[in-house]
Amino acid sequence: MNLEAAIKSDKKAPLHDDSIGPYTYDEFIDAARRFHGSPAPGLVLGGYMMEEARRHLPEGTLFDAISETSWCLPDAVQMLSVCSVGNGWLRIKNLGVYALSLFDKYTGEGVRIRVDPDKLDDWPEVKSWFLKKKPKKDQDSVKLHAEIRKAGAAFCSIESIQIKADVLVKRSKGGITICPLCGDAYPGSFGAICRTCQGEGPYQQRTESAASAIAAPVPHGLKVVPLSEAEGRTAVHDMTRIVPGESKGPEFVKDHDFSAGDICRLQLIGKNHIYVDEGDIPDGEWIHENEAAETFGRVMSGAGVTQAGTPREGKVTMIAEHDGLLVTDLEMMSRFNFVPDVMVAARKSGTLVKEGARLAGTRAIPLYISRENFSRAVSALNGEPLFRVLPLKKKKVGVLITGDEVFNGLIEDKFESVIMAKVQALGSEVVRTVIGPDNRDRIRDAALSLKKEGCDLIITTAGMSVDPDDVTRHGLVDAGVTDLLYGAPVLPGTMLLLAKAGKTRIIGVPACALFFKTTSLDLVLPRVLAGQDLTRKDLAALADGGYCMECKTCTFPKCPFGK
Repeated sequence: MNLEAAIKSDKKAPLHDDSIGPYTYDEFIDAARRFHGSPAPGLVLGGYMMEEARRHLPEGTLFDAISETSWCLPDAVQMLSVCSVGNGWLRIKNLGVYALSLFDKYTGEGVRIRVDPDKLDDWPEVKSWFLKKKPKKDQDSVKLHAEIRKAGAAFCSIESIQIKADVLVKRSKGGITICPLCGDAYPGSFGAICRTCQGEGPYQQRTESAASAIAAPVPHGLKVVPLSEAEGRTAVHDMTRIVPGESKGPEFVKDHDFSAGDICRLQLIGKNHIYVDEGDIPDGEWIHENEAAETFGRVMSGAGVTQAGTPREGKVTMIAEHDGLLVTDLEMMSRFNFVPDVMVAARKSGTLVKEGARLAGTRAIPLYISRENFSRAVSALNGEPLFRVLPLKKKKVGVLITGDEVFNGLIEDKFESVIMAKVQALGSEVVRTVIGPDNRDRIRDAALSLKKEGCDLIITTAGMSVDPDDVTRHGLVDAGVTDLLYGAPVLPGTMLLLAKAGKTRIIGVPACALFFKTTSLDLVLPRVLAGQDLTRKDLAALADGGYCMECKTCTFPKCPFGK
């Protein structure tokens, strides 16, 4: 039996006007076949959902649409409105939910309609299909379409919504650039190379492309000569000698003039040929590795960072000018490393470093880099520093210790010495310690008192768990703190709290810091003292490396915790 004919021939009276937009039901089935390839049940249902949502908008509203699934529903929107993926008025946010939103494209006010599982009991074929209760081959497609035709949007729920301001922003490609690897044009905001070349493409790499990626680019005019002709020639790059377990360094440096006595030394480091520049390399088309590395290092070095001398073996090393916290623009680093033929590697952002400590290294990978890739690498840095070392500020710290057992003298406080040691080790000082009971009013008053006395940072201890007696958070909220973040993906120290009270910063330390030598406090305290405003995104990033191994002998920070 022809499915489409069967669908059209079902004459059972629907519960509603079964037309869909400007189409009769039969006309929509025909249009669906032409547009979608077949009158899929999800498309027919989407037509009813689209019209029901439109009915709830004020007449004349110029609307955009968001589909929360990529299956069928977007095609219903495109069939029944001027919204399409191509013009940007239909956006697909694949949340896996069969839901659709229509909203005023200027104000963001609108409606959201979704299939409601709680309303499917009266529609057994739809329920079986929608919840995938049985294989497609066992479904009764005729009955399924009949139920959808009869119900329309009856098993859907609708609600008013307000679209976020950032979602209302009109989409834009931004500047268009040419991928240096494949030559395709693409939005420059996607990165230094196109997304296909970043590895997101669906295509298998061609053999010739793989072969070209292996060969390092060599400028025309750079000559290769055998060692028998090396005498009197000039080295065009540093040549490395490695003595396993003892040393690694340049045996010859750039611009060294080779003598007859150097031939044996060249053979000892495995050289049978050398590169020679006789002035034939085209001007401006190629950048030597030393020049590239020096340029990269200069642009990358921000406040508190400097280059450790001239390039060595084609690489520049950056070091800290003073003690502090290394801060790296990770997105910029990723953009730079996507550029062919360049690299930068660094210590973990957020690491405490000492003056003179090595922070990062950068270089061009081949001996000469093309002007095009060199320019793209510099552009990826946006003229902004990649690395900074933020000095830790000396802050006046107030400590608020909570707990009835400590306040009433049932046990001796051990927290003050723990906090004081960590604060002093980072150059700040504890100016006052207050011990209070588990009482939200007393905690509020103590926090306000420490703030009034000029504390730049207030560290509260304990009272952070789920117990009903733990009311430290409530007391801090009563004190008027803002930007409160509670909980961090770090073990130990998950129940960490961060907040602000005007210019005063707040850190809430869970009780586990009494037992464990190293917790989440050790990861966030240096950042707070360096003046960083930590966000939920920053805390989420701590999860990678945020699991302490609880070693019997703690070697933090010389361990993987926080790395």
